[in-house]
Amino acid sequence: MNKKFTLVFLFCFSLSYSQKKELKLAQKLFKQEKVSESKETISTNSDLILNSGDSKIITQYHLLVGQIAKGEKEFSKAFDNFKLAEGNKAIKEILESELEFLLYEIQTYANEVYNSGNFKEAAFNYNLAYKMSPDKTDLIYYAAVSSINGKDYKTALNYYEKLKELKYTGIVTKYYATPIETGTEKEISEVEYSLFQKSKDYENVREEDTKSVYPNIIKSIALLYDNLGMQDKAIQAVEEARAENPNDVDLILTEANINFRLGNNQRYSELVAKALEQDPTNATLYYNLGVVSSELGKKEDAENYYNKAIELDPKMQNAYLNLVSLILEQEIAIVEEMGNVPNTKAGDKIYDELKLKREGIYMQCVPILKKLIQIDSKSNIEAIQTLKNIYATVGNNEGFNEMKALLEDVESK
Repeated sequence: MNKKFTLVFLFCFSLSYSQKKELKLAQKLFKQEKVSESKETISTNSDLILNSGDSKIITQYHLLVGQIAKGEKEFSKAFDNFKLAEGNKAIKEILESELEFLLYEIQTYANEVYNSGNFKEAAFNYNLAYKMSPDKTDLIYYAAVSSINGKDYKTALNYYEKLKELKYTGIVTKYYATPIETGTEKEISEVEYSLFQKSKDYENVREEDTKSVYPNIIKSIALLYDNLGMQDKAIQAVEEARAENPNDVDLILTEANINFRLGNNQRYSELVAKALEQDPTNATLYYNLGVVSSELGKKEDAENYYNKAIELDPKMQNAYLNLVSLILEQEIAIVEEMGNVPNTKAGDKIYDELKLKREGIYMQCVPILKKLIQIDSKSNIEAIQTLKNIYATVGNNEGFNEMKALLEDVESK
């Protein structure tokens, strides 16, 4: 019996020694920046270590696996292993440091992939960072925005619903001061705010909270439900938002849009009238109404709204551009009709009439495009090109040459 006990003891001791030896080798290789060798060593011996029953060895194993995963930007794997490494006092400080750096790296990576256009990856990592630091609710907001941009509307809805549950406002306090020397107000830091309050070199030192994004969150929820075909929930969400912000024009327009899609034309008209009551001289409001009306197929209303926006703000370039696009949409049906005209004497007459009608549409765009180019020719190359093409089509050689020269001049700068 004693011999058997000795053999079992020696076997267990040998096994434990082997586990520690392999783990230390993997740790040494990692410190030497031989990551692939470290990864191979730890992977080969993973079953041996995890089945050891030794919590100290197991937690050190998870720490190393997490460190390797972090270096390879497998952030979710790194976080999972770091959590499994908790409980070992010997590695507590190292683990806390690793988690801190992991959070920083995840956020940095999320920003990078967002800026590169990989919105789905950005959303995943913003959400992972939030799981690591639940007090940073702004990370969920970034995840929601990323999902919207990535057209992952179901995921975006989940994030926005979470923000609604948290009553996230996104309000940030900003600080401002006006240097007496320049007289131009600038944004300053919180530390500078404290210092400049007693400084004779600055005046109007103040703090100001940014606008709450909560109404926009509810609006986004409504739009997402609408996009996903759940109009009843969309109406419920926007009505809830309007209960808190009854005069928010964006919310009014959102509700109007949804009601139009549901065929509630009377309610749509009431809401449009309500929006105009709020700010009848707001050019942006009329522009937005033009966009909404155009999307809903109410082309005549859209044209009137764009013209009103231009009347109120003659330099609103987007209104000019959208108005031209709206007018040129009429060309599509005419071109299709021209293509179906029979090759006969009677057909030729119809074709010529359609051609004149098409040219009439072009000529409606000429004064609008000229005004747009007059406002800013440098940023409206497309408008110059369009007007040049129109002049070519209607046979206005003088206008064509003028636009051609202008286009060459703008593109050369």
